[in-house]
Amino acid sequence: MAVFVDALGTLVELQPPAPRLRRLLAERGFAVDEERAARGFAAEIAYYLQHHLEGSDRERLDDLRDRCAARMMEALELPSLGHATAREVMLAALEFTPYPDSGPALETLHRGGHTVVIVSNWDCSLADWLGPAGLLEHVHAVVTSAEAGVAKPGRGIFERALEVAGARPDQTLHVGDSMDNDVAGARAVGIRAVLVARDGSGPAGVETVRSLSELPALL
Repeated sequence: MAVFVDALGTLVELQPPAPRLRRLLAERGFAVDEERAARGFAAEIAYYLQHHLEGSDRERLDDLRDRCAARMMEALELPSLGHATAREVMLAALEFTPYPDSGPALETLHRGGHTVVIVSNWDCSLADWLGPAGLLEHVHAVVTSAEAGVAKPGRGIFERALEVAGARPDQTLHVGDSMDNDVAGARAVGIRAVLVARDGSGPAGVETVRSLSELPALL
């Protein structure tokens, strides 16, 4: 059986970037308060979310990151902050931490003979973030929206993942934290969907787990 797993909010969580950005700027002689740092990074995130499909290869990703850094610079209102420094601190402020259950769950699924594919709305660099976190050892492939050319809940990213996994929809389960992107998106392609609700329960009629450690029992 194939198991598709979302990344952000399912396998990893983004640590608040504003405090890290503020510290990194201070180390370079630029003093900003928490609110200003948060405003700067919010502008970057908003632009990235609108344009992340453009990061489909390394050259296009490089250009996307340049543009994201420019938006952050504008919001920070630091005229003397050079573009190279802005890009450096922008990337350094990003920290994606695996949930404690992520690694063990992927290992259990792999050892159970399942084909595990990470399916996420992300640019082509997703593996760069997940690899150092130890989350790729038991994964068959990584499919991103940027490389597929369509973001969840669109059909294209799920269809690409099915192709990569060599699986049919009725042989596949997808797990993620979003009702729209993950549950509705997977169901539209005929894939069984499971919602991760770490802090509560899911809506009626939706298979829900509070931890990825519960997944193997569902297969």
